[in-house]
Amino acid sequence: MLVFLWVATVAAQSPPAPAPPPARFVVVLDAAHGGDDTGAHLSTGQLEKAFTLAFGVRLRSLLGARGIQVVTTRESDASVDLNRRAEIANHANAQACLTLHASDTGTGVHLFASSLAPAEPARFAAWKTAQSAFVNRSLALAGVLNSALLHAGLNVTLGRTELPGIDSMTCPAVAVEIAPERGPDHKITSALDDPAYQARVAEALAAALLEWRTDAVRTEAARP
Repeated sequence: MLVFLWVATVAAQSPPAPAPPPARFVVVLDAAHGGDDTGAHLSTGQLEKAFTLAFGVRLRSLLGARGIQVVTTRESDASVDLNRRAEIANHANAQACLTLHASDTGTGVHLFASSLAPAEPARFAAWKTAQSAFVNRSLALAGVLNSALLHAGLNVTLGRTELPGIDSMTCPAVAVEIAPERGPDHKITSALDDPAYQARVAEALAAALLEWRTDAVRTEAARP
């Protein structure tokens, strides 16, 4: 009996086992266009390549403040081909990739996932259809982004289309195209160069990615 009590006391005084380190979580921000590829000439007078780069810097800052590691496909007005963008995302072993675009067409934020049919993961995936194994996760990511944007009072359009860059990525990936906000009469209420509007969109995307990370950590912790 005395031996049992001594063992129990020692056990009670032993320090708790250290918590496992958090899983590595990386987000890739892919600012579309750059260099000779100017993208769209926006009605604000800005080129799409400049908008996506500046918006990516804003979003990267927000994610960094939330402890999320960010990898970018470009940080200057440089040409980066689609294959190289996919290589960067794949090498980073990213848990999410957002390809950033801008448009004068439509209203609010347009979210696009790849139109590839879902497929089982393969040991050697075909380069141009590598995203097939991640389509369902990409659709789930689009759903989380959609919820956060709607919560911020933004208009959102969801779709699927052929995305040559994303189609070669081996991670959940969504194209995010930002358009002006418009009222019921289709007149612009928030232009693309409105800092407050950009901040609303960026904050919503950052909140969504933070939730995505929380879900990823919870899923990892639940595994046996």
